[in-house]
Amino acid sequence: MTEGIVFDIQRFSVHDGPGIRTTVFLKGCSLRCFWCQNPEGIRLKPEVVFYPDRCISCGRCAAVCPQGSHAIEGGVHVYLREKCTACGKCTETCHAGALMLTGKLMTVDEVVEEVLRDKIFYELSNGGVTLSGGDPVVQHDFSRAILERCKGEGLHTAIEMAANCQWDDLTSLLQVTDLVMMDIKHLDPDKHREVTGVSNERILDNARRLEQTEKPFIIRVPVVPTVNDTPEEIGAIAQYVRAFKNLQYLELLPFHRLGESKYHSLGLNYRGSHLETPTKEKMSELAAEARRYGIEVHVG
Repeated sequence: MTEGIVFDIQRFSVHDGPGIRTTVFLKGCSLRCFWCQNPEGIRLKPEVVFYPDRCISCGRCAAVCPQGSHAIEGGVHVYLREKCTACGKCTETCHAGALMLTGKLMTVDEVVEEVLRDKIFYELSNGGVTLSGGDPVVQHDFSRAILERCKGEGLHTAIEMAANCQWDDLTSLLQVTDLVMMDIKHLDPDKHREVTGVSNERILDNARRLEQTEKPFIIRVPVVPTVNDTPEEIGAIAQYVRAFKNLQYLELLPFHRLGESKYHSLGLNYRGSHLETPTKEKMSELAAEARRYGIEVHVG
């Protein structure tokens, strides 16, 4: 049976497509955007998150860890992440919630069973299921199997993706997907590589190919200071997507730092700590610029 790595299943979601939805977050992403609000979804493997402020230094984790990743030194919990294999034994003994495992191997049956728990709410609100991440195209076989089963149950299906993928992998998902939501961060390939780690050429090519399928899609732009928060940069994206006949709307999503603690819990450096959330006035200005190109614009 097809299996994959899931790091969260969020019920009663209202921001990931039409109606009331269940959003399934899959691990794995080919981009390294420094502002990502789900850093636990980047790497395609289970990981241990550690919150030192919750630790009571009981030592249970050190007693059960087969790799010697944990130690209590001078009453302080020392976590040697480089030794950790994410077996999860320490998280099972941590009653304080300082250690948790993010990323769980699940079967298609297990995921779909969870999704179907709220089927009545999807029917009442014209909602459904959304696969997000990470990027669900990274685990495309697993994603397709989930979407295929959900379509068989009569559910509306959607995916949120970075679109930096092989077209054939994406095509297999489009056959069982009703709505696509994809990001365009920047039109300049060098700037895109600087802030995400990859060029935007394959992403833009997939956007053009997606247009030819007539599949409804939404373009999302995370508005990040120093990256793409000028009228010129947002206007360029709006001008680029205005010709897409199956574009539902352009959505501008303001940067925020709510995920900063996740980076620290994963032992990662957070490069957005000096940036501020764009003001409502700023977002209104950028939305007005995008609307000059005759497209529908939403502000998240």
